[in-house]
Amino acid sequence: MRRAVLALLLFVGLVPGTFLLERGEPWNDAFSLHFEPLKLPPRAERAASLGPFDLVGAWAMQSPYSGFGGYSALVPLPGERLMAISDSGRVLTFSPPGAPQLAPERGTVLPEARRRKFDVDVEAATRDPATGTIWLAREYLNAISRHDPQFHTMVNQQPPAMRQWGDNSGPEALTRLADGRFLVLCEGFTGTFEWREHAALLFPGDPVKGVAPLRFTFDGSTGYSPTDMAQLPDGRVLILMRRLAWPLPLRFAGRILIADPATIRPGAVWRTREVAKLEAPLPVDNFEGLAIVPRADGKVTVWLISDKNAAATQRTLLWKLVLDPARLPPMRKRQARKKARD
Repeated sequence: MRRAVLALLLFVGLVPGTFLLERGEPWNDAFSLHFEPLKLPPRAERAASLGPFDLVGAWAMQSPYSGFGGYSALVPLPGERLMAISDSGRVLTFSPPGAPQLAPERGTVLPEARRRKFDVDVEAATRDPATGTIWLAREYLNAISRHDPQFHTMVNQQPPAMRQWGDNSGPEALTRLADGRFLVLCEGFTGTFEWREHAALLFPGDPVKGVAPLRFTFDGSTGYSPTDMAQLPDGRVLILMRRLAWPLPLRFAGRILIADPATIRPGAVWRTREVAKLEAPLPVDNFEGLAIVPRADGKVTVWLISDKNAAATQRTLLWKLVLDPARLPPMRKRQARKKARD
């Protein structure tokens, strides 16, 4: 019942913003990109919420292009560029502030003639840095597709293990691990009255090849759903989560969790630790994309991007966080002992 009420409130919250945007403005094909710097709270207030993460920059991304926004996936590219992919199947490649600047580029996951909502609802993306191959998690279809770097070719797979995941709460977080395995997390909870646990899969190789995954349960933050994840250089994984904090107007809160793929066991619960809170007074919106970029000093840059849901009351935000992985908490002792026994 609570989840049904939340879904209704979310719908009511989305409709006014969508109506104002889509009915009030004709389609604009002019393409440009602007970053408006946002004022940040004092460092002490940021640290109280973000812990080991240092928020060094935040921007509102703006464009006159009507196809701009809705970004639910973020992938790092060579040359300090980022690729954002929307849940309408549109691709934006850009240089973030502070990086060597190249002109932004736009594209689509599928040709316009094949672009239907059910086909292009991309919720997560991951990339093989050696080949540039890109995999997408596609909601509604509960599918994973593999693409060449230019999105000229596609191979699609609907894994049987994802068949029972919800139409609008299916594969929401996807990452390719350094050893070639793939992690997939379901957005929906495992039960009607469950508010922490989500179905999860670990594929031993490319999921598009039809390999059978290991099934387990992901234990997140209470009331939050996973929206993206990426692997740190030390092998651990950062998981981005969000929840609707206030329905009218839409307000969101987020969390960042850490977990170790080495502790995943068949049929067991994968435990995590919460390491950051994304909430006011920080400039927060519906964060759905996370990318990790290693730095020469041993730290990493963590980029976050938000999905504005085509709502006039929301924004496309870009965050730049700097993290020293050594400051992250270690794996729980009981997990470490279990790993040692195995």
